[in-house]
Amino acid sequence: AELYHRADERLSGADEAIGVEHRVGQAKDLLRQALADWPKEAVDSYVGKASRGYWLAFDGATQARHARLVRAAEEAKEPLAIDIQVDQKRTVAELTIHTADHPGLFSRLAGAIAVSGGTIVEAKIFTFADGMALDTFLVQDAVEGGAFDAPEKRARVKVAIERSLSGEMKMSAELERRHRSYPRLHSVSIAPRVLVDNEASRTHTVVELNGRDRPGLLHAVGRALTGLGLQISSAKISTFGARAVDVFYVKDVFGLKVTHEAKLAQIRKTLGEVLADPVSKPLAAPKRRPRARRTAA
Repeated sequence: AELYHRADERLSGADEAIGVEHRVGQAKDLLRQALADWPKEAVDSYVGKASRGYWLAFDGATQARHARLVRAAEEAKEPLAIDIQVDQKRTVAELTIHTADHPGLFSRLAGAIAVSGGTIVEAKIFTFADGMALDTFLVQDAVEGGAFDAPEKRARVKVAIERSLSGEMKMSAELERRHRSYPRLHSVSIAPRVLVDNEASRTHTVVELNGRDRPGLLHAVGRALTGLGLQISSAKISTFGARAVDVFYVKDVFGLKVTHEAKLAQIRKTLGEVLADPVSKPLAAPKRRPRARRTAA
């Protein structure tokens, strides 16, 4: 899962580039074998949509499952497809969402998950060449920990995603209700910090956020990034008890790094305010395992 950054951001020479392309080719070949029951044209069409980072971000079985989800949605002309798989070994539920990409999509999805009582411990974000998003979230129960595997919870998050994307959900009110339902831990105090780095990536501005976790934090951050005119290419989501450490790889509306100092200062100020969130109180640390996985563009 870490390889996509090396592939897209930090190639140091021809040998490494060749190695990456070899791994991408292997992943595509494995998928072609897994989809042997598909017409060749359908396989070629699907393989041609995904970015290089996608092929390095998942194992073959997961990529085959994604392909079947996407094809079923296309054949049924479904604008939204949601798949939920429970991984008891990692104590997470994996949500895969296939829908049309648009500004604010990450924020809406993250908000729907928070409203449903889930907390995101990993996110992988992709936009295929046809403009469709294939986003995956590893989710745990925000209060009890565990894999978010109860049938009623899975049903609830599907409905929440549908309502969020359709505009039916009043997200702010829903998140405030969810926030009030959480136990408080007033002794937890984590100073917010925003770091903006243009050296870590060749193609993206990297924004790292450190602060106190709370319901809807990723929704608020995603909304702020969209409001700043930034496109989220990838996200690294990490949660350690009550502390959130999240990294976003972003570009401006022209698909370029953000280099103007005034804009960089605006990013720091806006996201610092989101992290401080003066109307919110600290939350009890969820009972979940620390995770720190990179996500893919």
